[in-house]
Amino acid sequence: GATGAKQGNAERRRGPDRPARAESGGARPPQPRPPQSRPPQSRPQRRVGRPGGLLLYGLHAVAAAIRNPRRQIHGLFATEEGMGRLGEVARKAGLRITPVAAADLDRRLPRDAVHQGVVIEAAPLPPLTLDRVIAVQKERSFFLVLDQITDPRNFGAILRTAVALGVQAVIVPERRSAELGGATAKAASGALDLLPIVEVVNLARALERLKQAGYRITGLDGEAEQTLADATPAPRRALVLGSEGAGIRRLVGEGCDEILKIEIDRRMESLNVSVAAAIALFELVRKDRLQDDAPAPAS
Repeated sequence: GATGAKQGNAERRRGPDRPARAESGGARPPQPRPPQSRPPQSRPQRRVGRPGGLLLYGLHAVAAAIRNPRRQIHGLFATEEGMGRLGEVARKAGLRITPVAAADLDRRLPRDAVHQGVVIEAAPLPPLTLDRVIAVQKERSFFLVLDQITDPRNFGAILRTAVALGVQAVIVPERRSAELGGATAKAASGALDLLPIVEVVNLARALERLKQAGYRITGLDGEAEQTLADATPAPRRALVLGSEGAGIRRLVGEGCDEILKIEIDRRMESLNVSVAAAIALFELVRKDRLQDDAPAPAS
């Protein structure tokens, strides 16, 4: 305590062999030291996550990651409720579930993370090359190109729509793009582990490579003169979306075969990028499929 600290300082000043000064009434008898208070014992917390690993959370995101053969799982943590929801998926994958309290998961994740009682520690997915992804495509193929979309919720929502509408791959720049981690995986509801994502150094050069492989490059820009209805049907297409506000960068836009817009009421200036992606994907995928199903002209 504070008293003990003062006594210790006095002893150091007078040296170990000099007696304490006598006060009136005789030498002061030694005083017993007050017992030190000990912190209450608590149950040790289980460590969730390790340096360098990704923490993915939420039932759909975790289940998709477990089922993805390209995803390396280091650990699976779940509350009692989470184990009941995810136990069968984990058993089929041969994973052991480490039981934890919900409070332990809350401490390890961002404040607004909705983990639903399940978290996995995983490695980032191994990188894919654009040439490898192109090589396995069929004659009809649809790619999505995201130019500097950094918000994980928008990015994840776009991935979810892309899977739902049959997109084969997503291409993003290595820098200035949403991190492929927990927040994106949760917003994507499993799509992060269902869709090949190719990170490239130069997006403009990637578009040139797509053109060589027979892809028609369609950019989406609210200031374009033509609308989605004017899109030229194509068996292979890549739709390019830019970030909200900045839009598609100049060099990326110059690599597009056509720039189109979504026709909306003039009272509304623009759409959220994930909403615009859903509308454009639906319209273009439908147009390309209708072209494929059209009867061949009579010879």
